Amino acid sequence: MNDDACHMTAVDAVRAIIDGELTSAELVTACLARCAKREPVVKAWAHLDPDLAMAEARATDEALASGAEPGPLQGIPVGIKDIIDTADLPTENGSALFTGRRPAQDATTVALLRRAGAVIMGKTVTTEFAMSGAHGTTNPHHPAHTPGGSSSGSGAAVADFMASLALGSQTGGSVIRPASFCGIYGYKPTFGSISRARTFILARRLDHIGVYGRSLADLALIGDALMVWDPADLDMRDQPACGLIDAWTERVVKTPRLAFVKGPPWDYAEPHMPPLFEAYVDKLADAVTQVELAGVFESGLDVQVTVMNANLYANLEEYVERDAGKLMAETVRRVEAGRGISADAYIRALELADSIAGALDHLFEHYDALITAAAPGEAPVGLESTGNPAFQRIWTLTGVPTVTLPKLTGPNGLPIGVQVIGRAGGDAKLFRIARWLDERP
Repeated sequence: MNDDACHMTAVDAVRAIIDGELTSAELVTACLARCAKREPVVKAWAHLDPDLAMAEARATDEALASGAEPGPLQGIPVGIKDIIDTADLPTENGSALFTGRRPAQDATTVALLRRAGAVIMGKTVTTEFAMSGAHGTTNPHHPAHTPGGSSSGSGAAVADFMASLALGSQTGGSVIRPASFCGIYGYKPTFGSISRARTFILARRLDHIGVYGRSLADLALIGDALMVWDPADLDMRDQPACGLIDAWTERVVKTPRLAFVKGPPWDYAEPHMPPLFEAYVDKLADAVTQVELAGVFESGLDVQVTVMNANLYANLEEYVERDAGKLMAETVRRVEAGRGISADAYIRALELADSIAGALDHLFEHYDALITAAAPGEAPVGLESTGNPAFQRIWTLTGVPTVTLPKLTGPNGLPIGVQVIGRAGGDAKLFRIARWLDERP
């Protein structure tokens, strides 16, 4: 058995499997051994069926041996956030209210992963309903610290080498923040790029599916497999595919125009963050201009909260009314926060969101990408909170693509991500620039 196979990036593992240097069964065995060793501490998995995962791995190996065309994710184990339906594993949405729920059909994302040759490793822990009620998943770098959320288990599983890739979701900051806290690569694509069909919906106006990997190329690989138009998600872009692997392969030959953006989120930054990022930006002096997000951007955080809370109340109020006793107190609090939002306040928030998106798009006429922090600081101590999503709210509200690069380290030795933001629909360009940044010291 190749005990170290679980440490490979997905791109390297696919290449090794296709070249006959590794089997999916060996890779999944290594990941399961890692789970057996670390899961009692990390608690990344809501549902893990080793026999099922091994059966899938052997089936992909047999298909490849019989001459089947290898898929882009051939034999790669992927963790699935437990708000995304799987026909052969429970999907309980992180809630006692859905204990034992067994979907009859895979979500579109899961079906696409299987089509690409991936092995569904298991279901990763999510906060209740992908909000903020945490379930005790720990940060692989230090178990006293949160891994972030709501995609807690997905971020932790990839960071701790239990799975090569994982799916998450983001309505506020639930993909990018765990990537930063766990020291891995995370990607939230342009809104409408990955289908949410048969995924628990919090806020249709804000919900994104995102992905985790241990390299930028890993994100491109799984992103290409998932960015397929699906009529079952009414908010999908007409042509979501954008050739991320091809874009990642293309080298940036001209120094990009980058803006290091400050603004409302930085009011929540830890004291060590400004000097840390000033030192980072100084290394990019040939490419970076500092830009203060003012004017209409000053309302961005509040607007996102209004839109999200109104949707939470509209979509989840029935659960609170019917079964509040089965829900976490944090979930009830979050849902109730939307009760008093009036229709006119919601409409004004949507109109402001359009204005913010327009102002942001104008900014991209002058810059190729924006960079900022991916979180307010290192992962906080304590497992009750998943951290502050302030550094993602504006980008989620406007639906622009963002990538987190694990470039920095905080004063306690924990990772801090650099968030790279692209223009809406400009995911391919974002990946080219993110690679340029990733390869800089």
